[in-house]
Formats: sequence, C-alpha cells, structure tokens
Amino acid sequence: MNQYTAEEMMTIAASRKLKNGVVCFVGIGLPSAAANLARLTHAPDVVLIYESGTIGTKPNVLPLSIGDGELSESAQMVVSVPEMFRYWLQGGWVDVGFLGAAQIDKFANINTTVIGDYHQPKTRLPGAGGAPEISTNAKESLIILKQSKRAFVEKVSFITSPGHLSGGDAREKAGLSTKGPTAVITDLGVLAPDPVSKELVLVSLHEGSTVEQAQEATGWHLKTNDPVPFTPPPTPLELSVLRDLNERTALAHSGTH
Repeated sequence: MNQYTAEEMMTIAASRKLKNGVVCFVGIGLPSAAANLARLTHAPDVVLIYESGTIGTKPNVLPLSIGDGELSESAQMVVSVPEMFRYWLQGGWVDVGFLGAAQIDKFANINTTVIGDYHQPKTRLPGAGGAPEISTNAKESLIILKQSKRAFVEKVSFITSPGHLSGGDAREKAGLSTKGPTAVITDLGVLAPDPVSKELVLVSLHEGSTVEQAQEATGWHLKTNDPVPFTPPPTPLELSVLRDLNERTALAHSGTH
C-alpha cells in the first residue's frame, strides 16, 4: 500500500477534477500544484492561464508568484493583464477557475480580505487579486484549502469572491450566469453544493478521515451523503509525479540549484 500525506491526497484529488483540454485560470499555491499535476498526468492538453497574462504555460517547477519568470518562459503566449481579464476571462474563454481561500462559508463564498469588522478587522488578509473576477466569469470554479473551523465558517466576515451567495438561486438573481463553485477539495474529503440549496455537502472522504472529523473541522452542521464514499487513493504514478514536481520546486527555490 502506498503511504501518502493528507496534503498529497488533497492535491491529487483536486488535480483529478481537471479534464483534459479545458482552459483553467490558476491561483498560486495549492491550486497551481494540483493544476500542474493534472497537466503532467491525465490532462496533458489542459491550458493553464495565470493572472500575469501567461497562456498555455508549462512550468518545470511550481511558481513562487504570478510574476515568476518560469511562467512566461514556458508559456505559449503572454498577453497584457487587461487583455487577460477583459478578453479571455470576461469573454467567456475560461472553463475552470482554480482558487485557494483563507476562509469559506457553507455556500462556498470566499473571504481573503478581513476577519472581523471591515473597518476594524481582527486580521487583514492578503486581499482579492483576480479571484473575484475568476469566481464570477469562469464557467465553474474549484476551491482547495485545508479544513478547519477557523477556515470553514458558517458566514464569512467579508465576501471577497462570490460562491453561491445566500444559497438557492441567489447567484442567478445577482446576475451571475456561470455555475460558480462545483467542488471544494480539502485534506479530509471533497464537498460539493447541493443541487437545490447550494449548501456544501460532504460527498467523499479521503481514506483515514472520518465523517466525525470533517464535521468537527467545520463551523456549521455539515451535511453528508449517506453513506459517504471514500476518495480513490493516489496511484503510484500520481504520487511519483507530484513528489518529483515538489522536489524540483524545492531545489529550484533553495538557491542551490
């Protein structure tokens, strides 16, 4: 049996959500790791786009930021940031937005702005970046983050990037024609919005995790499928490719390579 970490399982489960040939707008960090793992395994023709204007990029190592030269050097083309957002994203050319989050609520609304009152916050977060435009204009979005009560709250302090807003048809009523978040992948399992209420439901558990663990790590009463199936474990190929990618990245960013 292959031994693997919860973060490896999360990254691999997220990578499987990307189909071959889709156009994916990628965030830095875990989304980038998952998207590039997909490109290096089951989805060689996925088109990865980063916010800096790089299209069809195929980095050999994971980028430190959207401005990392690795992205432009390996891209099929590089366009200006205004063109990226106005033509490619707002024009409807992006199939999937792959996002991280600091905080998320039961309707998959993302907060990366502040914790607490906006004018006197307890914590200031990194900010929006391009995530609001991605979450509203990509045909669908995927979210990846570790599951804890601190990150999974019943109602976010601030909606930086809209998920399903207050649930039901609220997103459509707000004038958003895209699907919004279709899956949230964590280190414990996979959540997906209920087709009617749009509240996140636990639809898959990673092996070694329990329903009780997932509920304990969630700030609202987490509903589940009954029974909850297990996520297929990583294959030897998925683990090998991911570990090789992470090793190359660590070496490249260590300053000794």
